[in-house]
Amino acid sequence: MNIKELSKWADDQVFHQTGNRLSSLQKSILEGVLQYQDFCEIKDNNGYSYDHIKREGAKLWKLLSEAFKEDIKQSNVRSILENKAASTIYNFVNSLSSNTISNSQVNICRNKYQSLEDIQNQSSYSQNPTPRIDLTKAPELNYKYGRNSEISTLKEWILENHTRLITIYGLSGIGKTALTLKLISEIQTEFDYIIYRSLDNLPKLITLKNELKQFFCQSQNPLPEIIDYFRLSRCLVIIDDVDNIFQFGNLAGQYLTEYKDYSKFFQQIATSSHQSCLILISSEKPPDIETLEIENKHTKTLYLQGLGEDAKAIFKEKGLKDEDKWDELIKLYQGHPGWLNIIILTIIEFFNGKVSLFLTDKDDLFLGDIEALLENHLERLSELENKVINWLATQNKPIGIFQKPADIELSNARFLQIIQSLTRRCLVEKVLGEEGVKFQLNSLFKAYLNIK
Repeated sequence: MNIKELSKWADDQVFHQTGNRLSSLQKSILEGVLQYQDFCEIKDNNGYSYDHIKREGAKLWKLLSEAFKEDIKQSNVRSILENKAASTIYNFVNSLSSNTISNSQVNICRNKYQSLEDIQNQSSYSQNPTPRIDLTKAPELNYKYGRNSEISTLKEWILENHTRLITIYGLSGIGKTALTLKLISEIQTEFDYIIYRSLDNLPKLITLKNELKQFFCQSQNPLPEIIDYFRLSRCLVIIDDVDNIFQFGNLAGQYLTEYKDYSKFFQQIATSSHQSCLILISSEKPPDIETLEIENKHTKTLYLQGLGEDAKAIFKEKGLKDEDKWDELIKLYQGHPGWLNIIILTIIEFFNGKVSLFLTDKDDLFLGDIEALLENHLERLSELENKVINWLATQNKPIGIFQKPADIELSNARFLQIIQSLTRRCLVEKVLGEEGVKFQLNSLFKAYLNIK
């Protein structure tokens, strides 16, 4: 079945169950969504407003839900219709004599033929609405504070815009993995498969693919490629610690030679048509992902920063005192949950939990065990990045992009490349002002470099 045939089959089923046919606009919306188009694309193709398309879409999902006795929505309509169609055709074929169908093959909503065994497997799978989830290798979710805005953004990208590739990047310990696990807890019923894996032990791509295939084929027949599972089912795959496959001593996001095939894999996920999502978690933003984001609307990147006001929930849980000083503490340590937890231990151990005593000397920023975490980031830098970042640590004001250090031989283009790399590593921040964009070194890294 192609998209037109699946749409017609769905219309026939609706008519059989409700006595109503889909309107021409509803058919157009259904066919558009089946091709992973969003409402903006569908409105452009039909000449209606976005709000009108959204209203008609809501009517369509209600009608389909009544007909198929399932909670059908934009995010799951294709997987449900494909499985229902597969089940219907399988039951029909199975009712024929075995002699008639012994060598038959039936094509169900895919570009290649599926065997009867495949269809039977789809049928049994469609009767199991509970998603298969493997988070056995994920760390424990150690905090659930805030991040409501980021969760809403990710939900919109995944459930409404059908984003295929999402990269969440930010400083180590900022809460990227915790955010993703919190997201999973809220959207898990939207997927057939959810699996978390880390690149902490530097698995080759073939090893990772085999692990994923092993997980997916527990409830269906093996398929040749990961992308085939992504097309047949709605899968959510999380790959953490992606920065582990990047080079040390080079610009940000440069793959280790034996791991360059990961880049092609990520590109395939972003540019191929399917109904699934791959989330990458990294401490630096790879340039190839940045290029994909510009060229491909199904690729998104989320730069994760501190908790802000929500960090106060940590202070309350730990029993910190002097609530009127909490905002100052959050500002100094940028709402970074990892850094704040280190500082909280110091405040409790040496100041009896009194924030006011800890903040007595505002000109002397205490780093303590945070220094080791900062050093881990700096160890990854190239020689030129090290020179530039040490120069930035001496600057009292944000610098313009052509305000390069006088004692380092750098062309304007090369200096821009270094600043871009440091920004991708989350070490340099952009500052918007009346004179345009300027750049400054992250304040904690600046403090650390000035005391080294």
